[in-house]
Amino acid sequence: MNQDNSEMDPNKKVEGDINLTLARKSWTENELDDRTKILLEKDAEYFLHQSLSTPCLDVLSNCQGAYIENISGKKYLDFHGNNVHQIGFSHPVLIDRLIKQLQGLTFSTRRYTNETAIAFAEKLVSITPEGLDKVLLTPNGSSAVGIALKLARAVTGKHKVVSFWDAFHGASLDAISVGGEAVFREYMGPLMPGVERIPPPVTYRGIFEGNEAKCLEYLEYVFSKEGDIGAFIAETIRNTDVQIPSESFWAEARTLCDKYGVLLILDEIPIALGRTGTMFAFEPYEIVPDILCLGKGLGGGIFPQAAIVARKEYDRFNDISLGHYTHEKSPLGAMAGLTTLEILEKEHILQKVAEDEMFMKKSMLTLKDRYEIIGDVRGKGLLWGVELVKDRRTKEKAIDEAEKIMYECLKNGLSFKVSSGNVLQLAPALTISMANLEKAVQILDNAFYTLQNS
Repeated sequence: MNQDNSEMDPNKKVEGDINLTLARKSWTENELDDRTKILLEKDAEYFLHQSLSTPCLDVLSNCQGAYIENISGKKYLDFHGNNVHQIGFSHPVLIDRLIKQLQGLTFSTRRYTNETAIAFAEKLVSITPEGLDKVLLTPNGSSAVGIALKLARAVTGKHKVVSFWDAFHGASLDAISVGGEAVFREYMGPLMPGVERIPPPVTYRGIFEGNEAKCLEYLEYVFSKEGDIGAFIAETIRNTDVQIPSESFWAEARTLCDKYGVLLILDEIPIALGRTGTMFAFEPYEIVPDILCLGKGLGGGIFPQAAIVARKEYDRFNDISLGHYTHEKSPLGAMAGLTTLEILEKEHILQKVAEDEMFMKKSMLTLKDRYEIIGDVRGKGLLWGVELVKDRRTKEKAIDEAEKIMYECLKNGLSFKVSSGNVLQLAPALTISMANLEKAVQILDNAFYTLQNS
């Protein structure tokens, strides 16, 4: 399973942990105890191997608040969390609510509904902008994207879709068809037809770098030339490497969608529910999507739950099955979603994130001033990307250095993911204490100091 960095295709060092290198081998041999090694070997024996998650880093036994804990008792501050930990791990209120739900209705058979699902849908509609009034529930984000694409086809009568290169919209065949990450499409052969991908508004280098006007020009060109585009699907803010478009970009993109009769689908599955400082990432842009996709943290970090919220006027297809998932109106999933939204409000988590953002911005800029290897820092709320470069002028990616930083931080109890090969993505639980934020920044600072002086 392990191989030297030099043997790897550099194009595959673009997303997720760099997990087939000598550094990973060294981590396994030197940082893990014998029991953990045995369990990891069993994991590799029984689970299909796949990019990004094989081999695994460690074996977990517990998760609580901002921490995950391995079977030997070591705790990591989890600044990854698969974007499910908006209310932290194992929130006691949510656990209590789920236990009570388990003692009542545990499953809702198709063609029946239940009070919990209705209350959840009502709550979702109450917090979305006016006009987004209809909900469909599903167990996972990829399915939410699939439902959104189907609904857009039904509404517009047009099957073509525009999306961005590098975007991630899920791992199912329909989701990777509109997604822009090559690692998910390799070996897959023909995918869903009619997808036009364009360069995103912010890229690392090339003619589109920092040139949103060029991206908008490209977007309008495709809309006008194709003529049969039904939907434009995008992440409001790119989650993995934290790319943040300007307000003017999204205002103009919304205008172009209206001009050409294209539905705007915003995929906020990883970034909604306070991650960027507002309930939804699109709010500061003062736009409203036609269809909104939600998921991940919607289940409170315990139960899988996703949803789409769409315009009321699209509710005219009762003769077709847009979702029809077995666990569509899961009482447990609905209770998890409803409780998560209530916790976000009752614990004033959005206000807390706004305060935490100021600390993170100051801390990340301080690190950038201190270490030349940091080429850029980007962030909103508690979603931050630290881009490592060999040279700030050329912006050559510091891929090996990013790996060294990651493992040094892991040794000292801070876990995060590396995106695009050289971007440290920092996304803690929104409930994290200031003391733990300060601890994480200190671990990161020490890792950069160690690298600089090695």
